[in-house]
Amino acid sequence: MSNKDVSRSGTGGVKRLDVIIVGGGFGGMYATYKFREMGLKLQSFEAGGDLGGVWYWNRYPGARVDLPSIDYSYSFSPEVEQEWTWSEQFAAQPELLRYIDFVATRLDLRKHFQFKTRVTSAVWDEERQLWTVETDRGERYEAPFCIMATGPLSVPKVPDIPGVEKFKGRLLHAARWPHEPVSFAGLRVGVIGTGSTGIQIVQDVGPQAGELFVFQRTPSFTMPMRNVPLTQEYVSEVKRNYAGIREAARNSTVGGTRPQSTRAFFSVTPEQRQSLLEDAWKQGGLAMLGTFGDLMVNQEANEHVAEFVRGKIAEVVQDPKTAEALKPKGYPIFARRPCLDSSYYETYNLPNVHLVDCLTDPIVEVTERGVRNASGETELDMLILATGYDGLTGALIAFDVVGKGGRTVNQKWKEGGRSHLGIMMEGFPNLFMTTGPNGPSALANIIRISEHDVDWIAAAITHMQKNGLATMEPTTKAEDGWMDVVRGLAQSSLINKAKTWWVGANVPGKSQGLTMFIGGFAKYRELCAAAASNEYGGFVFQHAEERAEA
Repeated sequence: MSNKDVSRSGTGGVKRLDVIIVGGGFGGMYATYKFREMGLKLQSFEAGGDLGGVWYWNRYPGARVDLPSIDYSYSFSPEVEQEWTWSEQFAAQPELLRYIDFVATRLDLRKHFQFKTRVTSAVWDEERQLWTVETDRGERYEAPFCIMATGPLSVPKVPDIPGVEKFKGRLLHAARWPHEPVSFAGLRVGVIGTGSTGIQIVQDVGPQAGELFVFQRTPSFTMPMRNVPLTQEYVSEVKRNYAGIREAARNSTVGGTRPQSTRAFFSVTPEQRQSLLEDAWKQGGLAMLGTFGDLMVNQEANEHVAEFVRGKIAEVVQDPKTAEALKPKGYPIFARRPCLDSSYYETYNLPNVHLVDCLTDPIVEVTERGVRNASGETELDMLILATGYDGLTGALIAFDVVGKGGRTVNQKWKEGGRSHLGIMMEGFPNLFMTTGPNGPSALANIIRISEHDVDWIAAAITHMQKNGLATMEPTTKAEDGWMDVVRGLAQSSLINKAKTWWVGANVPGKSQGLTMFIGGFAKYRELCAAAASNEYGGFVFQHAEERAEA
């Protein structure tokens, strides 16, 4: 079905559909495919100029996925799996966009999307039991089902630093990078932010810039990626064994094929521990995170691993003062998003790269000419903000989503994101989320979560169609029960001991707390399946005849 097939009804050219999908990333693309194949009339919206979600926007130098490419790809289409070939173990952003384009073209998805269109409101019509969606083009759409595939990372965050708007040099945000090439040659470039994005930018821009000044507010733990090109022989092996690889990923804690050990840190001798850590460091990627099973619950074990990584920093960075400043302290390793690099620490050995330690010399303001710290001003030609997102909940509170009784998502989430399964919310009938804030979200493979969530939603809609049901929403008891599970698991996790976007600490005034499900992807799938069993016992429905009488 193409856009011209969408039926129109009501006054003012309101377009009537079965399903409205918001977002053109991996979740929105799969949802569009899935519901089209179910024969539903649909319209999908994307604020960007094309598909890709975070990868459409994140074109900054060095942008690269930190999961193996074969994991970070769709599993629902054997044809796509066999026809697409990855070139690297960890794909760079341009290759990820080429993959997205390949999938979209192969499955003819673009005709269902309206690009450069931002949804400004979604309002539940209680009498008619429909979602009414308005866009920034002044258009209105109606559908009984609305899918929010807006993703956990889609609303960029400008740092809470006075004077950012005053800077008269070139100001760039990593999450909204220009589509044309950016030259750094001969320029004095500043970078604020040293999370995963900042690390990728620094190691790429450092060798190119006239001078690079890295304003480090919180040092991050980063480990070597050890990226390699994929040989034809290896790719052939993968393609022959995709079915088994995908099944292993679906039944893993992280939704991928990274080895996960149940070994307790102190269950092996100090010599064995050292040997295992050295081996993980040589393997690269996130091997170290899976080397021991208790690193996020045993603080003493965690500190041993943190000290191992700090020692590696000192081995690489030649200037002792710089090396010491780069060592993360005061929070557990892996309590912030794990970072991978190719040459981050080596970059600080270049004579034109300067670390500005904002813990000892805090940023006071951004000026017209550069950045002023307590010790003085650094003049810059260009300032790059690698300051992340309003994560997990930001996308759904960025516009008006109004449920039953006029209650908004903003009101419901005033004390933090809450839902049932990270997929549905009490008080918001027929509104579904993919990779919602109370699922595994940022702690597992986003594509595996997206596929799972869309399949769960599709099964729920099919159940409603077969049984003449018009609306569906979780009960208050079910939602409270899920949030009790999420909070209970979170209590023992060391993730709570770091101030990160995972817990909402990067946005002033935002309710803080770990609201992601940390029990692992396989357990999440099991609990979602249980929630759907026995005729969806934790949900309330209205029948089609009740809707007709309304």
